[in-house]
Amino acid sequence: MEYFSTINGLPIHISDTKEGESCIVLLHGYLETLYIWENFTSLLSKKMRVVSIDIPGHGLSGSREVNTMEFCGDIVNALLESLKIEKAAILGHSMGGYVALEAVKKYPQRFSALIMMHSSPFADSPEKIEERKREIQLIRQNKLLNIAKLSVPKMFAKQNVSKKEEKIFEIIEIAEIHDPEGVVAVVEGMMQRVDNTEFLKTTQTPVLYIFGKYDNYIPQEAALTFLESLKEPQYLMLENSGHIGFEEETQLCLDKIVDFILPGNQ
Repeated sequence: MEYFSTINGLPIHISDTKEGESCIVLLHGYLETLYIWENFTSLLSKKMRVVSIDIPGHGLSGSREVNTMEFCGDIVNALLESLKIEKAAILGHSMGGYVALEAVKKYPQRFSALIMMHSSPFADSPEKIEERKREIQLIRQNKLLNIAKLSVPKMFAKQNVSKKEEKIFEIIEIAEIHDPEGVVAVVEGMMQRVDNTEFLKTTQTPVLYIFGKYDNYIPQEAALTFLESLKEPQYLMLENSGHIGFEEETQLCLDKIVDFILPGNQ
């Protein structure tokens, strides 16, 4: 079921399957919308209630002047409060992982588990900040669609691009609905985020990390180096995926996530 609700003063586009004793919140990545989860939700909803949103500044949701990751995390918590969901797992894909981290950090009592899918806890480097500033300039020159056309195919492992042409086209096409200034507000928010590495080392919330061997945005070597810095991390390294494993190796991701959230209930 799709609907809109005013959360913390913003109109938020929401999808909610409504049924299931356990609940998971899915948060999309940069230049995506809640529609990125359609295939995955159809499978995951057989096991639990699935709630997803257009993150502020994306899709059909409203936006502030700057959408910090913490503010977006506040939106998620307030939404669950409004739905009377006391506890939920939360999964963030890429940028969605930044939001999920902030939500868990600020509202640990609300979240039973955190799944970081193709996402890292690191703050932007000075070089990345400069890259984001250039991207803002391009967006304000009405080149958001050009950015999507370049970046979306790179989300997939090279060997999966031809097989996923239809999905790539769909993601790019949906990118046309974003309000450019809303996307700028999100980019500004990503630039301001803090490093959460220490938080992940100390949090009591169970965390599952999912990475792809052929990720063009988080190289496998960097992912493994990060995992080695943690004490007994739970993780899945997808052998045939890039940056969007829930589309590239759907069943493997599904099984791992269900087993993580609902052990022994596959």
